[in-house]
Amino acid sequence: MIEKSIYEDYEIDFSDTYESDDAYYFIFNDERELFLTNDKTLPNSLDNINIDFKLYIGKYMNKDTFVVNTNCNDSFYTLKDVYDMDKDIYLMSTRAVLVRDWYISHQFCGRCGVKTKLDEKDMMLKCPSCGQVHYPRIAPAIIVAIRKGDELLMAKHSYHENISYALIAGFVEPGENIEEAVHREVSEEIGIKIKNLKYLKSQSWPFPNSLMLGFEAEYDSGEIKVDGDEILKAKWFKKEEIIRYDSDISISDWLMQEFIDSLD
Repeated sequence: MIEKSIYEDYEIDFSDTYESDDAYYFIFNDERELFLTNDKTLPNSLDNINIDFKLYIGKYMNKDTFVVNTNCNDSFYTLKDVYDMDKDIYLMSTRAVLVRDWYISHQFCGRCGVKTKLDEKDMMLKCPSCGQVHYPRIAPAIIVAIRKGDELLMAKHSYHENISYALIAGFVEPGENIEEAVHREVSEEIGIKIKNLKYLKSQSWPFPNSLMLGFEAEYDSGEIKVDGDEILKAKWFKKEEIIRYDSDISISDWLMQEFIDSLD
């Protein structure tokens, strides 16, 4: 997991009319994959790129920066591949791809269907007809490391094809606060109660648009009961039994490491 702040190398700005002769381009295709040059760097030219749109998103590494969408497919890499190649580029890509998704999704007003316009002061697309505003959207989600003594609770999710066991996680529902979301997800997915809930860290997670809020908690009461649909199995693991992920890209891996380190 990257702990560096995105703002170490980035200044926010936006425009759909700004032009620059010296810039970095975060070019994404329809699969949300990023274009990199032959030497695995960001391109500073749009030569031979069929552009759907180009949006100025500020300065990266003190250089004008644009997010671009195209229907090309050559020399593109998944965001997880980019993470393995260059973590700085990946970090900025997490913003660029989310801005790209928002700009694509709100070209027309969801209320009345009229073409939207980019606001001059705030980063939002506004409907000139009904006045509806469309800001970039993220989906808050929780993830929690539950411990009982020297054991960590992990579950096998039906939607994880390449991961055997993972931590409990889920999206925040309308009307509830973050802490309520943790308790509800734990109760729904594995049927136990937890106590001493503590927030630890958050992570932008662009798969596709989450903000992951990481917690730790202690087992309180109850027996593990899974629904057999979303959660297939769940059990307690000693630290030597925990199977780590292939990548440290996620806050889930970070939480697992925090648990292991706490026992050393």
